[in-house]
Parts: sequence; structure tokens; C-alpha cells
Amino acid sequence: MGEPEQRAEGAGPFTTRLTWRLPAGETVVWESRLARRRGALSVRAPGGAAASPTTADADALGRLRRLNAIASVAFVIGGALFALGAAVSQFGSGDPTVSASVYFAGGLFFNTGGYASLLQVLNAPRHSVADGSLVTQRWRWWAYEPMRVDWLSAVTLFVGTLVFAVNLLDSFRQGLTAQQANRSIWTPDVIGCVLFLVSGHLGFVEICHRSWPCFRSRNLGWWVVAVNQFGSVLFMVSAVAAFTRPATGSLVDPGIANWTTFVGALSFSVGGVLQAFERP
Repeated sequence: MGEPEQRAEGAGPFTTRLTWRLPAGETVVWESRLARRRGALSVRAPGGAAASPTTADADALGRLRRLNAIASVAFVIGGALFALGAAVSQFGSGDPTVSASVYFAGGLFFNTGGYASLLQVLNAPRHSVADGSLVTQRWRWWAYEPMRVDWLSAVTLFVGTLVFAVNLLDSFRQGLTAQQANRSIWTPDVIGCVLFLVSGHLGFVEICHRSWPCFRSRNLGWWVVAVNQFGSVLFMVSAVAAFTRPATGSLVDPGIANWTTFVGALSFSVGGVLQAFERP
């Protein structure tokens, strides 16, 4: 029996898809997102006919289901609370601590969803070098794997949620000057938005196997990334509109800031609902 032929695809230094042509004629395809979200490999029989996909063992699949459920529920609730915070800010009594409290609660759920997403990456089954078969590794709470695009996307998202936490904590402070508000509240907000956008772009790299976005209307994972990226874009618009003018001490446009936060937050809730179905 000869050695299996292997073909790698991806963007830059990142490998996001590997194809093995086995000596028996079968073709096995490992895709980064499919393997870590669904714990599966694509298999084609000799002649190109689709065969039953190969999946990881029961322990790995159960692990993926639990982590996916935690992440999806956290993003649904976090997005809903952010949308509620924006609504309170737009239509509420005018007390900023009320909306700040709602935002802060939503931020805790975003933190949870971000870390659960990172755990999905760290504890997903890995492919073997020989034929792509999935292997379950020991449970890990942390690992440094910068050459994996899924790790970079997940850790960037998680760090973004932590930076937002700084913004949300500082929003409780009262009596700030315009310069102080921009430094302690607005700047972390913008940095968090940038990190969310970078994470979303890396998500497209993983799905599209290239450096620029693609359109995959039949791919649930693509819709999860696209809806969340739309929310990230709206969050960035909101951050720009929430800049405090030094001359007047007022925001650039509080209405735009609130409405784009509202719609962007609902986008993350929708993304969380879609993610619930992207499981083994």
C-alpha cells in the first residue's frame, strides 16, 4: 500500500483545509471549522460518491455540544442585554447608571461566550498527520497556538470582550471631562470593536480558505460569522458616534450610537441562535 496523497489549503501561514487521497481510493477532507464545531471529517468514496462522514469519539462530541451550548446561550443573552441597554439609554429616564448596569450584565455574558468559544478551539479533536482521522486530546483551559487561524480568531474575540469590560466599568464613573471620557470609556470601546472586526475577518479566512471574504449561502458557519461581523461593524459605527466632543462635552450623535448598538447587539443574539445549530 502506498502513502496517502495530501493537499493543503489556506491563507498565508494558516492551513484551514487538508485533503487526503488514500491508497484505497477514498478522499478524506479535514476543514478547520467543521472539525472543531461538528467534530467531523468529509469523506468521499472512490469515484467521488459521498460517503458517511467520519466523526470524533463520543467524549469529544459531547464536549463540543456542551461548549457550543454555553457559547450560543451566552451570546444570545449578552446581545439581548446590550440591546436592552441601548433601548434604556435612548428611551429611559436619563439616569446613565441604569443603562450602564444593563450593559455591564450583558458584558459578563459576552465574556462567557468569548471564553467558551476559545475552549471550543482548544479542546476540539485534532486530525492525525497520516490520514486525517480525528483524535481526542486531553482537556485544556489554555494553550498558545498562534499559527492556527481559529485560535487567533477566538482569542482576539475573547480579548475584545475583556477590553469591552474596561469600557463598561468606566462608564459608571461620573463627572468626567471630555478628555477623561474619551480616554477611559471611548478608547477601550474602539479597541474592543477593532478586535471584534479582526476576529470576524479571521473567521472568514477559516471558512473561505483565503485571505478575503467569500459568499457561502449554504454554509451555516458562514452565516454565523457574517451575522456577527455585521454586528461588529455596527458596534464600530456606534463607537464613532459616541465620541465626546472636547469643545462641547456632548457626544457626536447619541441617537446613532444607541440605535447601531441596538441593532448590532441583536445581530449577536441572532448569531448565537444560529450557532446553537452548528453542533455535532
